[in-house]
Amino acid sequence: MPDPTEREIRERAHRLWEQAGKPEGREEEFWNAAEQELRNEDKSNTLRTPDTL
Repeated sequence: MPDPTEREIRERAHRLWEQAGKPEGREEEFWNAAEQELRNEDKSNTLRTPDTL
């Protein structure tokens, strides 16, 4: 599966930010967390085949 898109990361980061109570000045922290979550989801995908490795 390809790397997460900017849009996917932005949407996940926004969701994480909202869940954390919308703190100010931590944009980079939420962006990095969202990107890592999305990358980890890809690695745990149970439908992986040699074509998706």
